[in-house]
Amino acid sequence: MKTLNLALTTLLSLTGVSCAHTKASSSAKIYTFESDASGFNTKNFFYDNGQEVVVFDAQFTFETAQKSIEFLRTKTKNPITYVVVTHPNPDKFNGASAFQKLGAKVIASQKTAQNIPGVHAYKKYYFVEMAKMFTEQSYPQEAHVDVTFNQKYDLRLGNGEVIRLQELSSPGVSTNQTVAIIAQSNAVMVGDLVHYKVHAWLEGGIVDGKATPTINGWISDLKELASIVKKGTMIYGGRGEVVPVEKAVLAQIDYLKKSNEVVTLFAKKSGDQTVAIQAEIEKNFPEYGLSYMIQYGVYGLVQSKR
Repeated sequence: MKTLNLALTTLLSLTGVSCAHTKASSSAKIYTFESDASGFNTKNFFYDNGQEVVVFDAQFTFETAQKSIEFLRTKTKNPITYVVVTHPNPDKFNGASAFQKLGAKVIASQKTAQNIPGVHAYKKYYFVEMAKMFTEQSYPQEAHVDVTFNQKYDLRLGNGEVIRLQELSSPGVSTNQTVAIIAQSNAVMVGDLVHYKVHAWLEGGIVDGKATPTINGWISDLKELASIVKKGTMIYGGRGEVVPVEKAVLAQIDYLKKSNEVVTLFAKKSGDQTVAIQAEIEKNFPEYGLSYMIQYGVYGLVQSKR
């Protein structure tokens, strides 16, 4: 870790944000809404530049998205113009129509848009047929993306500000990953790429109807994130605390490596090892919250090792 720390610190000190931008309005603010456990304690973020609001991720259901909008309205009356989906997981896109109903446009990378149907079908089957948490009628409708982009996209706001959307190179927490760089506010929105001080969702992306985790790809994305933003940039993850990029990246890589070692060890044993895996990961990270993320998400990583 000392070697990794030194390498990342050097990298962060030499790099800067690669997109042009204008200075943020003095009234620009970032608001955070967090769902309850029924929505997987998912955070979505609202960037209010004083004239309009850009939303990052759309929550797990239409109803939870509406609650996030109600929360926003206690902070600002500025119109919501865009919703950025950071990656194709249902807690990021299922609630999109609540924002579209208000006139907002949903923006996602081409890869995210292409992967939404398969993820939607996989998750709908689980929540309706296996978990019995929804009926066929009550499960959220498949999300529709209004604007897609390939690799990079400059989202230009009415006051001239630019938010750089950039697709990272590897599959990580999901099949693909977009980060949103708000350089004028020293912030990056990263979805579930980072879970600082909370346990991570280790299912992996859904590929051809199968959970397909890629720990090495996730780590590669974290290092790439560190290379495209300047040191001290604040990382807004879908769960956990907001911290500077250098702290977020080091902690997440450490978590992924140690958790992967634990799963590798227990996956060699027969039977369901979920309880034992959860206990061991909790022992390694006693200060981390949201342990249920391990319980429900680790199956993908386990299956990949059998």
